[in-house]
Amino acid sequence: MVVANVVQAVTMGLRQELKRDKNVIVMGEDVGLNGGVFRATDGLQKEFGANRVIDTPLAELGIVGTAIGIAVNGMKPVAEIQFSGFLYGAFDQLLSHAARIRSRSRGRFSCPLVVRAPYGTGIRALELHCESGESIFSHVAGLKMVVPSNPYDTKGLLAAAIRDPDPVIFYEPMRIYRAIKQDIPEDDYIVPLGKANIIQQGDDLTLIAWGAMVKTCQEAIAKLQGKYSVELIDLRTINPYDAETIISSVKKTGRCVIAHEAPRTSGFAAELTAAINEKALLSLHAPVARVTGPDTPIPFAKLEGYYLPDADRIIKGIEKVMGF
Repeated sequence: MVVANVVQAVTMGLRQELKRDKNVIVMGEDVGLNGGVFRATDGLQKEFGANRVIDTPLAELGIVGTAIGIAVNGMKPVAEIQFSGFLYGAFDQLLSHAARIRSRSRGRFSCPLVVRAPYGTGIRALELHCESGESIFSHVAGLKMVVPSNPYDTKGLLAAAIRDPDPVIFYEPMRIYRAIKQDIPEDDYIVPLGKANIIQQGDDLTLIAWGAMVKTCQEAIAKLQGKYSVELIDLRTINPYDAETIISSVKKTGRCVIAHEAPRTSGFAAELTAAINEKALLSLHAPVARVTGPDTPIPFAKLEGYYLPDADRIIKGIEKVMGF
């Protein structure tokens, strides 16, 4: 075992898969010589060579388009986009090509591509550096969407994403890149895609989150000091998501709060709420509550605190549901 944070877990996951499979390559801006803007690929080019850890031009459309061509021809590229807001420039390649190749070719071809992208607010970065667009990508049929919340899951989910035959967007929560440390096995392991994690059991209310918001939910539960028995679920995979775990939990507790930092309208909490209404409506004692970012662009640094849901806002959501 080794104690690692989320960034180090990314490095460990990449190293594990580069060693395990010679078809895995890493590519992106500054991922080689400089080791990435957050140093997530530090030392990998020296260890595996410039033909497998490849510095690319500053061109997101080109990075993703090239990675798709490589993937269709048998390689397993892991493309890094320095910040998730820059990924929108490659959206056409992901929507029109990566996500459709299996269907278009009637299963003759697949696209085992992973696109890594740091996401989320809380680091006071510039415009287009802090986007939280998981619901945008989760809407694309054929594209998988993964968001880890801790170091152990980061390494395991990244390994599973690289081994998956279909394209995966791998969102890495910048706000907790170095905020959480865990014991991580140095041995080979994966965390399966599509399986949520029940972090703690509870009977009064189901609280659902993913990415950095899981830590915020844990802070909210701690501040409640046992007032309610909260079942905390880390979704981990946005698409495909683990409906069975969510519905089972809501049927048990009868109440649900969903927290994410993306804008409220058409955020992924809306999809989860719809699923709960369809499959667990008669078990609900109160309407599902959403604690989200507002329907605005992510503001500049001085206003970040007003935008980002914090523990107090999550507690207000819990009290609203419990007091219904």
